[in-house]
Amino acid sequence: MNQSEFLQKVMPFKDKVFRLAKRLLVSTEEAEDATQELYFKLWKNKSKLNDYNSIEAFAMTMTKNYCFDRLKSKQASNLSLVHSNYKDGGTSLQKRVELNDSVSLVHKLIENLPEQQKIIIQLRDIEQYEFDEIAEMLNMQPTAIRVSLSRARKTIKEQLIRQHNYGIS
Repeated sequence: MNQSEFLQKVMPFKDKVFRLAKRLLVSTEEAEDATQELYFKLWKNKSKLNDYNSIEAFAMTMTKNYCFDRLKSKQASNLSLVHSNYKDGGTSLQKRVELNDSVSLVHKLIENLPEQQKIIIQLRDIEQYEFDEIAEMLNMQPTAIRVSLSRARKTIKEQLIRQHNYGIS
């Protein structure tokens, strides 16, 4: 496989790899390093890539494992949450502040989920993967993915309701 073929196969999902790494590592710099490391590993093993049913699923699994290794090594202990996805839609300043607060709260609640639920929320609700694809990436049954996703969403919903009803963090 030459460089052009390699890039055609792996570039379409590079943003998804980065977003998963950022969700797990939080830091943009750490996520960039993880993405670069993943692509280096894929390049080194490019001759074996055709052996996989889905190179994208393989890459996402590698990303997840690499990020967990980074987190376990405690090299990423000084990470902080930075929200940058909100786009201004011409709303009032007060409404924008409220929206930013709500988005930040949801990010915080996702970060507090168990690792498996956090990954499943990222892959399903943000990256829009199908249940079968997530099951392949995480080596789980699709029904287990659905149950875990449901529990994660329920936890976030309950905590949001509690926050908005009482105003207590």
